[in-house]
Amino acid sequence: MELTPGFIIAATHSHAGKTTLALAVMAALRDAGQHVVPFKAGPDFIDPMWHAAFCGVSSWNLDTFMVGEQECRSLVASRAQQGSVVVVEGVMGLYDGKSGIGGSGSTADLARVLGLPVLLVVDAKGMAGSIAPLVAGFAGFARGFTLAGVLANRVGSPRHAAMLAGALEEARLPPLLGWLGNTPAIGLGERHLGLLLPDDQAPPAASDLRQALTLDVEKLLSLARPVMPTPAADPSSLLLTGRVIAVARDRAFCFLYPANLAWLEQMGARIAFFSPLAGDPLPDCDAAWLPGGYPELHAATLAASPTWRDLRRAASQDLPILAEEGGMMALGASLTLLDGVTWPMADILPVHTRMTPRLAGLGYRRERSGARGHEFHHSIRDPAPLPAAFLAESGDPGVRLRNLRASYIHWYFPSQPATCASWFGAA
Repeated sequence: MELTPGFIIAATHSHAGKTTLALAVMAALRDAGQHVVPFKAGPDFIDPMWHAAFCGVSSWNLDTFMVGEQECRSLVASRAQQGSVVVVEGVMGLYDGKSGIGGSGSTADLARVLGLPVLLVVDAKGMAGSIAPLVAGFAGFARGFTLAGVLANRVGSPRHAAMLAGALEEARLPPLLGWLGNTPAIGLGERHLGLLLPDDQAPPAASDLRQALTLDVEKLLSLARPVMPTPAADPSSLLLTGRVIAVARDRAFCFLYPANLAWLEQMGARIAFFSPLAGDPLPDCDAAWLPGGYPELHAATLAASPTWRDLRRAASQDLPILAEEGGMMALGASLTLLDGVTWPMADILPVHTRMTPRLAGLGYRRERSGARGHEFHHSIRDPAPLPAAFLAESGDPGVRLRNLRASYIHWYFPSQPATCASWFGAA
């Protein structure tokens, strides 16, 4: 059986242009007739949306802490068969992770686990010969993986690119495989939780990014390494057989790991989507899940949503409900925006949240049962006279009202199937 080759696009640091270059490389590969299978390292919801927009297939998350080493290998091995090349976009800087240098959760650790080569994105604006010691330092810390090439961002001209390539060649370092010019028109807009969503801006067309990228596709593919076959883990019991799980999904509730949706179905559940923004009635269901997203961008519409009547009734009747980050904010009593305006929300939980100009919570989270997730938000929740929803080892333990559990944590359900299934009413 022919094995699908793959590689990882990492960066020296956040905001080096990693996502823009990853999308440009994906576009170039598709132009060359390749079928790209994308992945995103880390607990990110937005970058995978961009991958899907450019590649036409969903992008799944990989994370050696949250997803686990064996599951990362299995996910890549199983999905690699759907295409001709695997492209993994890294997270933060190459060696940034949960702790230490290249530790759990880092792109470096993922490269080691997957056995895939790394292409390093360097922001080369104002840089010439200095690229050599920079790349040498990153290559020198590589343990269990290979730093195979360099992608330069914000390059001033072809002459500038030649200087960068010459410096790497002279120092006998990984070669410059491609570069993007310093062109603002191909940049991606940002806001408080990361990049703007693909539907929230006029995105750079794949053709525009491809034209802006100078890339040796043939050499790039020659450096890729095959994704090794890995047997899938033994399936867990069908803990949610026959249960219908209502899942909020729209522009206000869009932070959904594809693996979580797949896991619900693997557990035997049927998913029924609904949109609080559209005022949809709550589907006839056995449990409900309101994931995170951007309720603060749609506060006026959500304040008047008739969906909350159904959810209030369901909560009072002890329907199992899981609310994560934006879902918790929407089910609270009110939400105060940065402009000081306060909007009423569903008023199911006695929780008042307000947006903050600075990051209020960030980091991996773990429940004592072993369930893992991540917290990242620009709002704070006032104390509420309710018991904790989770036995969280760090971060927001959340609040619980009857069978409604809510917190800032975005959980990764496959990390602890029995516990996560219990939140949806499984015995």
